[in-house]
Amino acid sequence: MAAPALDSAFVKAAARAAGFHAVGIARSGPLDPAGLDRMFSRGAEADMAWLRRQRAERLDPSRLLPGARSVVALALSYGAGEDPPERSDAAKVARYARGRDYHAVMKRKLADLVRRFRERDPDARTFASADIAPVMEKVWAERAGVGWIGKNGCLITTGFGSWVLLATVLVDRDLEPDSPHAERCGSCAACLSACPTGAIPEPGLVDARLCLSFHTIERRGPVPPEIAARISGWGFGCDDCQTVCPWNHGLPASSDPELLPRPGQEALDLGATLRLTEAEYRRRFNGTALARARYDGLLRNAILVAGERRDPRHADAVRAHLSSPFPGVREAAHWALGRIEGAAVR
Repeated sequence: MAAPALDSAFVKAAARAAGFHAVGIARSGPLDPAGLDRMFSRGAEADMAWLRRQRAERLDPSRLLPGARSVVALALSYGAGEDPPERSDAAKVARYARGRDYHAVMKRKLADLVRRFRERDPDARTFASADIAPVMEKVWAERAGVGWIGKNGCLITTGFGSWVLLATVLVDRDLEPDSPHAERCGSCAACLSACPTGAIPEPGLVDARLCLSFHTIERRGPVPPEIAARISGWGFGCDDCQTVCPWNHGLPASSDPELLPRPGQEALDLGATLRLTEAEYRRRFNGTALARARYDGLLRNAILVAGERRDPRHADAVRAHLSSPFPGVREAAHWALGRIEGAAVR
């Protein structure tokens, strides 16, 4: 007897068995390009040129999986409860980066899920991805009823807030779709004014040229002084537009165990990071999302935080980087020391 084909009930049960916290299904098809093109028309993708190069793939799943019929949208919570009090001697780390690198966690869960699909339906063809392939994950999650795209551009869920990581599996099978999730931000616009750099000029549009997450993670080399002056203590990423969101308040801890904060990653000790060597960086941060910023990026960010705070305790550590071989570190040191000492270093 032939194995039964995939159906929506099986897909959802398999997703939860693989460890995902939320799952929904949408019918595959071309997406409306208006939202993506609005970003491109503003140049809001900054120097992330791959976003524009992969426009066609982002808008049409069949370019990634010919014959795609359904999109399985998945969410994994990294909500670990309320944040501990901020430390004046530490640089802040975005919540998603405080545990193991989520790419590795998601990759393993996706492999488990696809294996379950193939055991049920050996001829099914799939394309699984999490934050690497050109898939509009937030759009598909909204269409599949997992949550809605908030005014801060994040996917918000009723059960886990926006503390979720997203993945998708394209499938060449017709699955019963869920209803799209209604927008539930209402008149709230707290996230727009909470952004330290004004990177959300209008609801749903995040300008990477101003976003601290872009500058502290993706940007290579120097950070513009006007951004550095508003770094708001962030050593990696930025959660300010999420922490003010009412949907993120009062949530119980729900994080996947591997994404729970590790010692030394909930925040970065500022003094230790300013003196970080490349060998120590590799030992401490390989296998974590913090490695995305690279050694010179983490060091640069710590210097900028010290300069923003004008903390004289770190003057000597900052001064040691004035001749760094890394341009971003070198310029950050000159800027920060000028702030700390009250005069530009020439």
